[in-house]
Amino acid sequence: MTTWTNEELDAIGDADELRIAALRPDGTLRNPVTIWVVRKDNELYVRSVKGAVAGWYRGTQATHQGHVQAGGIDKDVTFVDVDRGLDGPIDDAYRAKYRRFDASYVDPMVAPAAQATTLMLAPRP
Repeated sequence: MTTWTNEELDAIGDADELRIAALRPDGTLRNPVTIWVVRKDNELYVRSVKGAVAGWYRGTQATHQGHVQAGGIDKDVTFVDVDRGLDGPIDDAYRAKYRRFDASYVDPMVAPAAQATTLMLAPRP
């Protein structure tokens, strides 16, 4: 599996927002949406604040591939399901990065419905 460069990790991990588009089965990209992204160690994670009903999240489940843009980085990615044992550390990453926002925005990102949609972004060659 391809890994992120330090430059990519820093740029995407430091960006407030990420544009994400899932790849459809016919090979076209869905319309991108803007979401939050967090970095934990050398990995990048996203969640759906609306849980599994969000269109962008449902789109990721069709092919598990897509494209992201953040911090000047454009990258094709694979969406990897995450072990639920990482919920706590990823919750902490969301709280730390987005603490300047009102809790009404952050709390839903660390709620069980959002946790269940956690995806790791793995770069594709």
